[in-house]
Amino acid sequence: MGNMLFIVNPRSGKARIKNQLLGIVDLFIKYGWDVQLYITQDQGDAIETARKKGGQMDMIVCSGGDGTLSETISGMMYMEHPPILGYIPSGSTNDFAASLGIPSQAGKAAEIVVTGEARPIDIGYFCQERTFVYVAGFGVFTEVSYMTPQEKKNLLGHQAYMLEGVKSLANIKSYRMRIEADDFCMEGDFIFGMVTNTISVGGFKGLVTQDVALDDGVFEVLMIRTPKTPLELTNILSYMILKEEQSEYVHKFKTSRLRIFSEEEVDWVLDGEFGGARREVEIENLTQRIKIVTGLVKKR
Repeated sequence: MGNMLFIVNPRSGKARIKNQLLGIVDLFIKYGWDVQLYITQDQGDAIETARKKGGQMDMIVCSGGDGTLSETISGMMYMEHPPILGYIPSGSTNDFAASLGIPSQAGKAAEIVVTGEARPIDIGYFCQERTFVYVAGFGVFTEVSYMTPQEKKNLLGHQAYMLEGVKSLANIKSYRMRIEADDFCMEGDFIFGMVTNTISVGGFKGLVTQDVALDDGVFEVLMIRTPKTPLELTNILSYMILKEEQSEYVHKFKTSRLRIFSEEEVDWVLDGEFGGARREVEIENLTQRIKIVTGLVKKR
């Protein structure tokens, strides 16, 4: 088949990949791939490895959580013609794998890498500096993803996000913002916002919409205004968790480009990692920028 760069984060999730690594490499070799294995040592390793070694490869495969996938794609974005990407999810939540139809079992995911079909996906471009794969967000709950200890994520999975998020409800921060999308503008006070290209966020499906295409050139956006009473906050949380009807405080829309202006610095999270504090943010959809092997059945 050609040359394959296999990037593995052995600390992701419950480190299940360690016990199956030899079998997975053996599978790749049996399918004709010349495998170069790299074990990440620290945060950012996947970016540099993909960037420096990926250009000479016919395929890059990464194994880890959403953060490892995001780092690998960030490294591939430096290439004019990046190779095909394969993904073996081994994190605690694996949000984007669900959108790709890739199972959480490493062996089955590896089989998809060598037998599945490569399809293009959109990539997010954040402030013309960084990329993200499936979500950029701010406000209540978003800080949980990068503040929750890895050990707790490994133990509880996506429940860890909710447990840590509840702790922050007593200190909800509100931000005065102006939001400009493709064809409209709105202003107000907001406690939460996320720009997504996924069917699952934090282990929960359908928070934005069930109608998600990963290659259509637009993001799904959810913005939540600041509630005036505790009851209104409860209604908002019920909508997010139980998928009830949206309230006047919940705004959903699709857009290919988004600009957000805040009166103060706002902490952003990109694919579960801290993305910096900013007063002005521009997010652009890079349509069908990366090809990744999926387990989705092609519609006829």
